[in-house]
Amino acid sequence: MRWERPALAAVLLVATVLYAWGLDRAAIHPYYSAAIRSMATSWRAFFFGGLDPSGSITLDKLPGAFWPEAATVWLFGPHTWAAALPQVVEGVLTVWLLHRIVREWAGPFAALIAALTLTFTPVTVVLNRATIPDTALTLLLVAAAGALQKAVRTERLLPLITCGVWVGLAFQTKMLQAWLVLPVFAVVYQVAAPGTPLKRVLRLLLGGTTALVVSCAWVLLAWMTPAADRPYVDGTSNNNPFSQVFGYNGMSRFSDDPTAFGAVAGTSASRTDGNTGWGMLINHTIGPQVAWFLPLAVLAAVLGLVWRAREPRTDLLRAGFLLWGGWLAVHAMVFSTSNGNHPYYTAVIAPALAALTGGGLALFRSEYEAGTRRRVALPSAIVLTVAWALVLDWPTLFVSWLLVLAVPLAVGGALGLWICGPRASHLLLQGSLAAGIVATLLVPLGWAASSLDPLYAGASTSPTAGPVGKVYHKALHDRSALRQVGLDQPSDRDTALLDYLVSHRHGEKYLLATQAAYPAERLLRADSQPTLVMGGFTGKTPFPTSQQLGDLVTTHQLRYVLLTPRRPATPATTWVKSHCTRIRSRAYGWRTRGSFALYDCAGKH
Repeated sequence: MRWERPALAAVLLVATVLYAWGLDRAAIHPYYSAAIRSMATSWRAFFFGGLDPSGSITLDKLPGAFWPEAATVWLFGPHTWAAALPQVVEGVLTVWLLHRIVREWAGPFAALIAALTLTFTPVTVVLNRATIPDTALTLLLVAAAGALQKAVRTERLLPLITCGVWVGLAFQTKMLQAWLVLPVFAVVYQVAAPGTPLKRVLRLLLGGTTALVVSCAWVLLAWMTPAADRPYVDGTSNNNPFSQVFGYNGMSRFSDDPTAFGAVAGTSASRTDGNTGWGMLINHTIGPQVAWFLPLAVLAAVLGLVWRAREPRTDLLRAGFLLWGGWLAVHAMVFSTSNGNHPYYTAVIAPALAALTGGGLALFRSEYEAGTRRRVALPSAIVLTVAWALVLDWPTLFVSWLLVLAVPLAVGGALGLWICGPRASHLLLQGSLAAGIVATLLVPLGWAASSLDPLYAGASTSPTAGPVGKVYHKALHDRSALRQVGLDQPSDRDTALLDYLVSHRHGEKYLLATQAAYPAERLLRADSQPTLVMGGFTGKTPFPTSQQLGDLVTTHQLRYVLLTPRRPATPATTWVKSHCTRIRSRAYGWRTRGSFALYDCAGKH
């Protein structure tokens, strides 16, 4: 069709503008961006995900999602836009890839609707200007879904192996979350792929083995590397990468035991933001981020499976509804039963919602044109979606002026479809359908576009679109709450402290040690210097021990330590307070001490 390529090009252009707008002021994550700059300056830090250039301790995540960001910072320099650029590319690629996958499944009309829906999902817009792993996770899982779809369609083995590779690479970005799609993929392949049951099972085992091997490749390499030759693995009490993956970032999110599989105690509460339970996807915070097409997607999945129930086992259209409906259902169940979720976690379900929206409207359109009793589904779906938009926007009435446009368009489009019938003029039908589709997209587009204003973009640690979240409410009274972090943009206080430390450094390996990552982040973003991050992200990781810290001071590898009462005390911080001298803040150019205290350990061991 002639309109296809120009339409796709227009959607990709809009996605690029939305995701890249104000990239030089992107809300990069303070913790991850500090590691990104460090990884760009050291191969050891790059491979192992070291938080500082010396690679003394890792991130509390696997490093895969940050390799592209570190590469662009290495290539273009320590700029905020360079750190965020890969997120934009990954976001646009996801839109393009979803369009391609849905086109092969349900046709060009469905593909265009899916691409538009994904592009305008608010949580994807705010997330694609951040430095958070979920963007890469989503891209790789969509690629895996495309490979699975090809394997089901062609009966070839290579696409199934490719699917396993994509899932394994997704594991490198967000660990166990990447495996949530595997049960769905297995069911879809076993139910819909050609071949005998035994052949399908054997191929599934081969694809699953591929996913397992690729998933665990980095973890195995890190585990086999002697502890003295790699950073300490953050989030663990035993310096074991398997504990980080399956304990700290795994079981601790679903159990009452915060030390599961060697995880550091207390970490489960430090990383979560509430947002759990069966109403999580439609609450006043998460609902406007991702759920605009949730009723339509559920309706499409149910009707798609029911209406195609009598088709042959290998029916590809039904398989698609099973794939995307299963993706949505599994993630919704896991999020609802975890011990808390940041709103941006839900970005991974946006492709499923978009695919079901596109595929559902295409199915409803074909039934409408066939003139059967099922034709009522198309206008009903439009009205349902706009009515749901009113429900989601009602608590804030944030874009109520768009509802003034959306409601008449939806009513007019639906009435046109109901009254005219499939035998009406082509121009009238197309106009009614276009009006209805525009009506469904208007309100989520308003929320998505609002995030181009920092006031409506949420926190850099937890991006959210619109007038929700703690940062938004704080900014209403104090605009300084919107201050964003950036690479190579130190404050006057940071500059003064760095100048003092550099001028008083006499060959020590580390510029300083800090109590947890919180005090180190800002300094590492400003100037990537070897920094001993005691306690890791939460401050509770048992590294270094007080003995190790004392040895570093004794051997003149460390002199200064920066402590903060905002992180828990440890044996190492207790040792500092009893063996080192506290420096007056005016000595390093601070008029007030704030929440930090600098100690000099020279001559005190």
